[in-house]
Amino acid sequence: MDYSFIRYLEAKRSVDDRALNKDVWRALKTEIDQRHTDAPLRVLELGAGIGTMLERMLDWDLFDEVHYTLLDQDEHNIARAKERLKAQNLTLDYFQADVFAFLEDNPNNTWDLIVAHAFLDLLDVSKLLPQLVEHIADIGLCYFTINYDGETIFEPVIEPDLDAHILHLYNRSMDERIIDGDLSGDSRAGRHLFGQLQSAGLHILEAGSSDWVVFPTDGKYPHDEAYFLMHVLHFFEDSLTDHPELDAKAFKGWLAQRRQQVARGELIYIAHQLDFLATLNSA
Repeated sequence: MDYSFIRYLEAKRSVDDRALNKDVWRALKTEIDQRHTDAPLRVLELGAGIGTMLERMLDWDLFDEVHYTLLDQDEHNIARAKERLKAQNLTLDYFQADVFAFLEDNPNNTWDLIVAHAFLDLLDVSKLLPQLVEHIADIGLCYFTINYDGETIFEPVIEPDLDAHILHLYNRSMDERIIDGDLSGDSRAGRHLFGQLQSAGLHILEAGSSDWVVFPTDGKYPHDEAYFLMHVLHFFEDSLTDHPELDAKAFKGWLAQRRQQVARGELIYIAHQLDFLATLNSA
């Protein structure tokens, strides 16, 4: 199978729509309605991908007027976002840049809402947050969603010990990821954000689970979620192939069985995540 990260992001849209915590979403909507002035809402999205969060915000009537900045390091993601959003009558800015470099290059810019969707568990949050709080407007908000929190479940079980070992190594690969010489990931980012947000001077207004739950009905997955599952398995393959603590033959067989389960409409996939809405303590 040819794997496309853009197709994965598109397939993930329906999974995320179900997963996003609706209490946190309602709190976000309430806070925006209460705090918003006549000026367009200024929004910065970190790791914006192909623009699906903005599409969702528009579909779900989060705001009317907005000046939305989409930041992503991948040029292909930015190009696809521009294509998907070209019909929207909005003020949109696109930046292809590393998040740390972007914040350093825009020291005086602040935003009313900063969004990070399925992104904070991919980098060093303790390094990011002190920089990020300098860019939150006085009554601004942070909406941080789909933060992985250490639990992945595949059903049915193939072999309990092998399943557990693979999931353990996959989580550990997140904790050991190095980018530009720095640790850049956290397999328990969700739970750690409670303390990290508060340490950075942010007050948590609402939080809740946002688990991915993908399952078949009558042997079929909705939308393009069969591809989503195949790509999740591809992440496992990419991360753990040739791992010194994993039997190569057993892992290859495990992947083959999981892919067969997807093809037969049998695999159930659950990943535990957390959503947060926060504001500056001074707000």
